[in-house]
Amino acid sequence: MTSQKTILRALAGETLPTPPIWMMRQAGRYLPEYKATRAQAGDFLSLCYNSELAAEVTLQPIRRYGFDAAIMFADILLLPQALGADLWFVTGEGPRLSTITDQSGLDKLKPVDEIDAVLSPVYETLRILRRELPSDTTLIGFAGAPWTVATYMIAGQGTPDQAPAHALKASDPAVFDALMATLTTGTIAYLSRQIEAGAEVVKIFDSWAGSLQGDDFAKYAVEPARQIAAALKAKYPHVPVIAFPRGAGEKYAGLHAAIGADCIALDDGVTPEWAAAHVQPGGCVQGNLASRHMVTGGDDLVRETRRVVDAFAHGPHIFNLGHGITPDAHPDNVQLMIDTVRGG
Repeated sequence: MTSQKTILRALAGETLPTPPIWMMRQAGRYLPEYKATRAQAGDFLSLCYNSELAAEVTLQPIRRYGFDAAIMFADILLLPQALGADLWFVTGEGPRLSTITDQSGLDKLKPVDEIDAVLSPVYETLRILRRELPSDTTLIGFAGAPWTVATYMIAGQGTPDQAPAHALKASDPAVFDALMATLTTGTIAYLSRQIEAGAEVVKIFDSWAGSLQGDDFAKYAVEPARQIAAALKAKYPHVPVIAFPRGAGEKYAGLHAAIGADCIALDDGVTPEWAAAHVQPGGCVQGNLASRHMVTGGDDLVRETRRVVDAFAHGPHIFNLGHGITPDAHPDNVQLMIDTVRGG
């Protein structure tokens, strides 16, 4: 029963004796079974759009570790592709997209109401997962936040400082704001369809929020997330929203209320002790073990895992990493982390 799912209980504000646990990028390249399925699919995008195989890699870490939640396997750049951007992945380098740098590029995007033609396999993945997941495992859907997705669409790839997006924001604010508005509307539609297909929780990943300074953080990280959360809550009031503005630092404080999120996910740039004092009073928090411990393991992993659990023990908490697990992580270290969280 849904009421027994520990993730949902934590998101509703309950303090649990043992925090529920899942892990960003838990279906991924550190697992040999993922590599085998990826090879079967042929390439990354083919895996994202093959509903059966995407469901399979989502289920693999659940079978291996018994996480309390599964996050559907997809990518934040599927939405811009559905809007008409060209998208491909370069082996060893990451994503590449056609760029939007002016009004003519913006004019080439498709209407938001046409995205389902491309994204329907994602919704089918969710439907499969609702059938196949254990009854006590929560299903999480997700999307990239408008700012983060925009940085890729403007630069055509990931960049170390998001300079192309900042430059367009300064030089042509009308085009930039229109792109952000399109992505905000598109994200609401995309997450709505995910909920209708079976997602019990949705998460908004703003991986590059930390590069927004001053008033820009409120305008381009907080406000779009607030609009998305508000629209979803109006239609699906019982579906929790997790917001992850990575790199927010001290600006994490107060974000539950500012965004209207049920949970704020934390990176490892803030200490769990600081976050327990300044963020957790606002509601559930998620995080925030440094992902490097999944590589190094050992006593440091055990000690830091216990530190996170202890710091957040007096309020609602979902244990997670502060960023996604990396391909060089050892699967045994994941098990050690889980055993430490659940066993004390």
